[in-house]
Amino acid sequence: MISSITLRVNYSETDQMGVVYHANYLIWFDRARTELMRETGLAYKELERQGVYLAVSEVKIRYRAPARYDDLVQVKCWVRDLGSRRVTFGYAVERDGTGQLLATGETSLVSLTHQHALTRIPEDALERLRPTPDPVLHRRSPPPQRGEGAS
Repeated sequence: MISSITLRVNYSETDQMGVVYHANYLIWFDRARTELMRETGLAYKELERQGVYLAVSEVKIRYRAPARYDDLVQVKCWVRDLGSRRVTFGYAVERDGTGQLLATGETSLVSLTHQHALTRIPEDALERLRPTPDPVLHRRSPPPQRGEGAS
């Protein structure tokens, strides 16, 4: 399963150069990941009721081209890898309409108890969070549009 959300870049998300500030991609990743989990029928709230937190333990982002104020972007999310105590999500941020790849990334989350001890991901969650073949691997991005370099 690959989840996708569409967002419009807000002015408050840009820096002095008019480009989306790099940390905002983490917020977009979080929103896309939350939607993916919701679409699988596994809400974070339900995991927390079961005594489990999923805590981010690692983040990687590669910026390829800038997103700017008022752009529509599509943020795709999928499960890249799944273990008994860790789940890794992949992300692709694309310019809506053209499919130009703006950024790629991944986050790894570990399963913790409410006392913050490492624990297994519940079986029902493991059944719902199936790894998906990576849609970005070996993908070539369309060339940047005139005046758009990597940010």
